[in-house]
Amino acid sequence: MRDVAPADPDPTPPLPTGSAPTPASGGRRHEPRWPASLAIVVALGLYLVLPSKLVIGPRWVLPVLEAALIIPLLVTSPDRRHRESNAIRVVSVVLIALISLANLVSLALLVHYLITGGQVTGSRLVLSALAVWTTSVLVFSLWYWELDGGGPAARHVDPARSRDFLFPQDANPELFSSGWLPNYVDYLYVSFTNSTAFSPTDTMPVTTWSKLLMMVQSAGALITVVLVAARAVNILS
Repeated sequence: MRDVAPADPDPTPPLPTGSAPTPASGGRRHEPRWPASLAIVVALGLYLVLPSKLVIGPRWVLPVLEAALIIPLLVTSPDRRHRESNAIRVVSVVLIALISLANLVSLALLVHYLITGGQVTGSRLVLSALAVWTTSVLVFSLWYWELDGGGPAARHVDPARSRDFLFPQDANPELFSSGWLPNYVDYLYVSFTNSTAFSPTDTMPVTTWSKLLMMVQSAGALITVVLVAARAVNILS
């Protein structure tokens, strides 16, 4: 009599035709755009309160351009978890680039103004520098969030793809729930600590562009803090 192999007590059901395994993050919370949009609004508010000497051209131009770009994004792509079109991605990058350029110009004018010895009160100088520094934190957090691993949508669609930042949760996956992915607040924290410590803290850049971007941010923060602090102490004394 021919031997019959015992049946598998817990057979794995086959996948339906045309289906694919669900990514590890498939059931995780969505990635809303509004936290990053709020950061943009705060950055624009700080831009509006800068002294006229630190702004080039009409002050209303940048807010109008940003509003014209961000409102359609909020309407057409409020959830960054799903795959996006190239047009939406380009608009998102242009938004951040415009604020970055405006803040870079303000920082350059601030440094020039300090070096040439313009008359300014200590409190006004400190407040202006704080606005530029805070805007820098917001801008770089947006860059990190938008570029890491191809952006929020790409990170959700393919959680296992190569990443540009190594978070503690990535280095110690056994301590955290499966399918963990960073959101905007995580990148805001990375940007803030890099601007205060002038170096990475618990999250490490692992690609060339991420290292260069963090280096530029640290340099700008260092220039702002050191130069402004030296001038402010001289004025206040």
